[in-house]
Amino acid sequence: MSTMVMTGGTSGFGALAVERLQGSGDVRLILGARGGGDALPLELGELESVRAFAAAVGAELGGTPVDALVLNAGLVLSDAAHRTVDGFETTFAVNHLAHYLLLRLLLPSLADGATVVLTTSGTHDPATGAGLTPPRHADTVLLAHPERDPGLDNRPRKAGEHAYTASKLCTVLTARALSGQDAVRDKGITAIAYCPGQVFGTGLAKDLPWYMRVAWSAMGSPVVSWPARRFDRTLNTRPDAGNALVELVSGDVRPPEGRVYAALRGGELTWPDPSDDALRDDLARELWTESAVLVGLPG
Repeated sequence: MSTMVMTGGTSGFGALAVERLQGSGDVRLILGARGGGDALPLELGELESVRAFAAAVGAELGGTPVDALVLNAGLVLSDAAHRTVDGFETTFAVNHLAHYLLLRLLLPSLADGATVVLTTSGTHDPATGAGLTPPRHADTVLLAHPERDPGLDNRPRKAGEHAYTASKLCTVLTARALSGQDAVRDKGITAIAYCPGQVFGTGLAKDLPWYMRVAWSAMGSPVVSWPARRFDRTLNTRPDAGNALVELVSGDVRPPEGRVYAALRGGELTWPDPSDDALRDDLARELWTESAVLVGLPG
């Protein structure tokens, strides 16, 4: 039986992935979520909650190694003005810092040959043409405290878009930094940054203004989205995104040699190059080290 730990498994395509994984009958799945229920409590906007969740996972497993770690939760906000209890910009803290900390805390528990999947977005790459403000940098201090960023857009919506796309650049860089570590390679651990494409109708937009939430929900309807998907391969259905996630997590699909970035395009997994910045080894190393400082871990 495989043992998996997952965030972002209670709604959207993550919930569909969980349903399929649990239906297989040979997976022990530990979920982290706000709502509790069958999941262990986890508030990604609080680093202390992340630490408590990691400790609870360790206690529940009792030494059983983790075969797959799925860091799928995320959010997008309409500005960059929100702060977590730790004082960090919320989008960056939830999408990157919390998952980085959880990864670091659970890394010693990963089994030989384990898989780590971090959900990213094609919006990290300006070449995708997604229409959102592309990331200008992956500077942890400026992303954690955007009020210090001299290039911060004074338009709240654009600043919020940058917070999101930059956090997703950090996700790809984290996967690349992880895959480059000797200890990770020695254990045969696979790191994948997974872009599900544009998947309407998920909970990603729940913190946006009401009119954007309505549009997001409407575009999630098969009747509405089907014509658009015919012309834009970055658009995918929730079932397709969930199934692709399962294929990556279960090892049914393995990355080609040297590839870390998986992008779902037209319902099919592809392995393109990420953005130029995401391919920079110096940025990946800096992000790993500087993120450790922010969460209080050694680099």
